[in-house]
Amino acid sequence: MTDAQMMDSPDHAAQLARLRAIMHRLRAPGGCPWDAEQTHESLIPNLIEETHETVDTIRRGDHEHLKEELGDLLLQVVFHSELAEEAGRFNLDDVARGISDKLVRRHPHVFAQSDAATSDAVLQQWDAIKRAEKGDEEQPYLHGVGKGLPSLLRAAKLQKKASKTGFDWPDEGGVLDKIREELGELEAALASGDEAAIEDELGDLMFSVVNLARFRKADPEVLMAAANAKFEQRFAAMERALQQQGLGLAEATPDQMERAWQAAKT
Repeated sequence: MTDAQMMDSPDHAAQLARLRAIMHRLRAPGGCPWDAEQTHESLIPNLIEETHETVDTIRRGDHEHLKEELGDLLLQVVFHSELAEEAGRFNLDDVARGISDKLVRRHPHVFAQSDAATSDAVLQQWDAIKRAEKGDEEQPYLHGVGKGLPSLLRAAKLQKKASKTGFDWPDEGGVLDKIREELGELEAALASGDEAAIEDELGDLMFSVVNLARFRKADPEVLMAAANAKFEQRFAAMERALQQQGLGLAEATPDQMERAWQAAKT
């Protein structure tokens, strides 16, 4: 089947091949100038943006747009694979083969003779196989954990991995005590005026709060997204209330803003 035939194919089984053909045509001579100029590095912002937009649709339960966003995310995988194929490094088939082989290797309880009857056992087995595959047995235990993740997510992942060794608080009361301790150390740093110490203690406090979220089995990124959305909504309500009083944000006093803010919370 030619590229043109694949691009027009209605066969559902051929849709991935069609997408690859379209991507190849866009990058080929006479294709799209913008697509032809892209590199792995130039596409990083697009990959990050499409990932976050996909996450947003999942959180909002917007299944129709989730289909669209997953397509945009899939395009990024196909685009990077096309670039690698042009350079003679690997192609999309290699990417698919690699993840398929990995899934089989890391699920011996499904595809081989291994016993992992619970989710915890599966995760422990996965970690052991992963460390062996990567030759990390001689590396520090937390080596490579969550590299490239946003800091909130990486904090939770580091804590979760460390807890598997028994290095953890016995209950969330210990975490709350740690938060109070870190808050006291932050207050002392603020009183001293030592900017480096202030930043250090702020980081410790945030890390401890993430630990509490983990104990509550809550995703800190989800919690932060919800807090951001709540703040945005209440700020907009405050702004509308001020406008009804004939006030703009620039003209309103802090007291007027506070009253409008408290009203927005009710």
